[in-house]
Amino acid sequence: MVNQYMSVKSIATAEITEKKSKFISNIMRVETVDSANDFIARIKKKHYDARHNVYAYILSDGTKKYSDDGEPSKTGGFPVLELLEKEGYTDVVCVVTRYFGGILLGTGGLIRAYTLSAKEGLEKAGKLYKKYCDVLKITADYTFLSKIEHIIKSEGATLKDTEYTDKVTVTVVSDVEKTEHLVETLTTELGIGLNIENLGKNYVEI
Repeated sequence: MVNQYMSVKSIATAEITEKKSKFISNIMRVETVDSANDFIARIKKKHYDARHNVYAYILSDGTKKYSDDGEPSKTGGFPVLELLEKEGYTDVVCVVTRYFGGILLGTGGLIRAYTLSAKEGLEKAGKLYKKYCDVLKITADYTFLSKIEHIIKSEGATLKDTEYTDKVTVTVVSDVEKTEHLVETLTTELGIGLNIENLGKNYVEI
């Protein structure tokens, strides 16, 4: 289980032209094989008249796949996959559509064009970082709220939500490596005046 990983922030499209061939990259963040396949199918349907729709995807569970979709072996989807791995992306799918311009690019030309197209798409999509965190629910009297907020901030945790009823309840996201110290500090400072519940672990955007 990795503590932190990087994906793309948003859906993005980028286009380049290489010797009259048009290369269009479409990129999206996905978390399952089904989601990746759905995105690939949508792009293929949109560009049904294109010569090639190569693709590659990597998921945080280690699953990865590519397709050269009729291009010479390892000149389409494979260099796209290599780029994703080299740059450190995961939970991402990239489809690069090629409209043939009548001029053969050769093996090296194809690899460069598909790689550049995917890279342009990644730059447009932006980066999103996720960290493996504990999600805590802390309930206390209102008099403790400012102190709780101060401790959360000083311990490097993130306050995600605050609920006001007869007591105040805050939802906090904490790096799994820092949770024990956070709980210890809260308990030491505030004693039995609060209740801390660990709702479980999850990857959270940071």
